[in-house]
Amino acid sequence: SYRSSPSAPPSALPPKSPPPSCTTGANPPSLSPVYSAPPRRLLAPARASAANPSRLGRERERSAAAAAAMRIEEVQSTSKKQRIATHTHIKGLGLDANGTAIGMSAGFVGQAEAREACGLVVDMIRQKKMAGRALLLAGPPATGKTALALGISQELGSKVPFCPMVGSEVYSSEVKKTEVLMENFRRAIGLRIKENKEVYEGEVTELSPEESESSTGGYGKSISHVVIGLKTVKGTKQLKLDPTIYDALIKEKVAVGDVIYIEANSGAVKRVGRCDAFATEYDLEAEEYVPIPKGEVHKKKEIVQDVTLHDLDAANAQPQGGQDILSLMGQMMKSRKTEITEKLRQEINKVVNRYIDEGIAELVPGVLFIDEVHMLDIECFSYLNRALESPLSPIVILATNRGICTVRGTDMTSPHGIPVDLLDRLVIVRTQIYGPIEMIQRY
Repeated sequence: SYRSSPSAPPSALPPKSPPPSCTTGANPPSLSPVYSAPPRRLLAPARASAANPSRLGRERERSAAAAAAMRIEEVQSTSKKQRIATHTHIKGLGLDANGTAIGMSAGFVGQAEAREACGLVVDMIRQKKMAGRALLLAGPPATGKTALALGISQELGSKVPFCPMVGSEVYSSEVKKTEVLMENFRRAIGLRIKENKEVYEGEVTELSPEESESSTGGYGKSISHVVIGLKTVKGTKQLKLDPTIYDALIKEKVAVGDVIYIEANSGAVKRVGRCDAFATEYDLEAEEYVPIPKGEVHKKKEIVQDVTLHDLDAANAQPQGGQDILSLMGQMMKSRKTEITEKLRQEINKVVNRYIDEGIAELVPGVLFIDEVHMLDIECFSYLNRALESPLSPIVILATNRGICTVRGTDMTSPHGIPVDLLDRLVIVRTQIYGPIEMIQRY
C-alpha cells in the first residue's frame, strides 16, 4: 500500500504521486513501476566490444593503417634558388609590339617616355646602328636609371653580360684609371664558345679506385686506375679511367648519385649537379638537382661555354699550377691586383678573332653601365672617346643626376659634367620624378 509506516514521521517522507500509467479507481495500482526497454540495436556494439575486445583493437589498427597510407609530403623543388636583389624584378622594358610602354609591366612603374626611348635604342642596337655611340640617362636620384639600363640588357637577351660600375671606382692606388675602365669594358664583352666533343655522361652509380704496389718501392700504394659506373635512361656502362682523372673527380667532389660528364679526348671532368632522384633526401641542401641524362652514356655533345674577355685576360695574366720555385713563391705571397698589359690583350684578341673566323666562337656584346659619370675626370673621358670606336666595344650606358657642373680635372663647366666632344656622341634619355599615383602603385 501507499500508506507510510508509523515509525517514520510524515514530514520525512516525500510526497508520492501515482505513476502516469496508474489509474485511480477500484483497481489498486501495481507496486512495480513500468519501464520502456531501450532498443536492442543500440546495445549491440557495446556488448560486442565488451565481449570481444580484440575486435576494437583491430578497428583501431585499421584506422591507424589508413592514416599511415594517406601521408602528405612536401614536394621538394629542383629549380635553383636565386638571390633577390634590388633589381631582380626587372624582366625587360615592358613594351608592346608597337614599342608603346605598358602601364605596369616587366617590373616597371611609370617612366613611359624613357622606356619607349630605350626601346628605340634597343632597335638601333639590333640593327647595328649604335656603333661609336653611347646612351646617357639623365634625371633626379631614384628615378630608375639603373633599372632602365638593366631592362635594356634583358631586352637584348638573357645571356647578355651586364657590368655595372660607379664613376668613383676608377680611382685606385694600385691600378691606373684607364686600366680599370678597360677591365670593365672587357667584362661587358662575352664570348660564346661552341665545341662538338665526345663525352661520357651519366649518373655515377659506382666509384671505386683500384690500388696497386707503388712503383717506387717501399710499403706505400698508388692508385693504378679508377672504375666508375655511369647510368643514363637507355643503359649503364663501366669505365676504367686513368689515375689522373681520379684527381679531377676528387677536385670536383664527385660522389655516387651525381650527374657528371667526362671528355674523352682531354679527360676533363665536369660535375653537372645532383640527380633529381635524391631531391627529397635532405631538406637543407645547396645542390642543383638535374634530371638523369637521356640517350647513351657515350655520345657526341655540343658544349657551349659563356666567358668574357676579362676572364681570358685574367686566366692568362696569372697562370696557376707551375712547379718551379717562382710559381710556388708567388702562390704563397699575398695576392696583389696586377695590371694586364696591352700586349697580352692584343694576343688574346688575335685568338678570339681566329675562333670567330673559324666559327668556333661567337661574340656577344654586353652592356657596360657607368653610374655617377660626372665623377670621371678629363683623362677618363678622353679614354672613353677612343674606347667607343674600338671594334670590340660593348653598349655603353652612362647615368648622372647633375645638371651644369664643372668637368673634373678642368676649369670648364659643361652639361652633366661631361666634355662637349663626348656629349656629341651620346643619345640622352631623361627620366622624370615619380608622381603621387605612381608612388602609390610603386609601394
